[in-house]
Amino acid sequence: MAELIREKNKLVVKLVYYGPALSGKTTNLMRLHDMMETNKCGELMTFETKGDRTLFFDLLPLVVRAKSGFSIKVKLYTVPGQVAHDATRKAVLSRADGVVFVADSRTSQAVSNFESFDNLEKNAGRVGLDFERLPLVVQFNKRDLTDIVSEEDVLRRWQPTGLPIVFSSALKGIGIVKTFHRLLAGTYASLDESYDLNRHHGIQAGHLTDLLPVS
Repeated sequence: MAELIREKNKLVVKLVYYGPALSGKTTNLMRLHDMMETNKCGELMTFETKGDRTLFFDLLPLVVRAKSGFSIKVKLYTVPGQVAHDATRKAVLSRADGVVFVADSRTSQAVSNFESFDNLEKNAGRVGLDFERLPLVVQFNKRDLTDIVSEEDVLRRWQPTGLPIVFSSALKGIGIVKTFHRLLAGTYASLDESYDLNRHHGIQAGHLTDLLPVS
C-alpha cells in the first residue's frame, strides 16, 4: 500500500521484482538505473551472496514531481530467488503497490517458474495483498539464449490469465523499459482509483511513464 505523506505532499510507491533465482531481476534494475537521468534516481544498492545474485534487495528510488508541487517517489526492489530466503521475500513484498514477475525462459526452468509464481501468490496473501487486484506484469527474460520456451507456448499458457506479458533480454537491455512502463501504467490506474491523483494532485499517467524512454 502506497504511503501518503501529507505534510510533505508526497506519495511513496513500492514496486517489487519477483521471480526464481538468477532469472534477471537484478539485471533489470541495473539496466533501468543506467538509463535514468542522475537527478531522477538515487543510488542502486546491490547485495550479493554465494548461490544467489541478491541476498536481500536492490533499491532504486525514482522521483517525479508535478507542477502542483506534489511528488511521487517510486522505490524498486528485488527479492532473493532462493527458497531459503522466503522470509526475506515476504518482508520485501509486504505493502507492494505493483509487481513484475521475472520468469526464466529456458525450458529447464519451467518448474522453477511455476513454483516461484505459486510462491508469489501465496506470499501475497500472507502479507495481506489482494493478489487478484495487485498490478502485475509477467516478464519472460533471457530470450537471447537457446533452448527456450517459444513465444507461442508462453502466450498459450499465460494469456488466459489476462496478465500483461513481455519478452525480454535484460542483459541486452531489450524489453525492460516496456516491462517497467506496463507496471507503472497498471500501478497508476490502481493508485488513481485510491488517491484521485489526477484531479487532486495533477499527477497523470504520463508523469510516471515518461520516467524512461520507450524501448
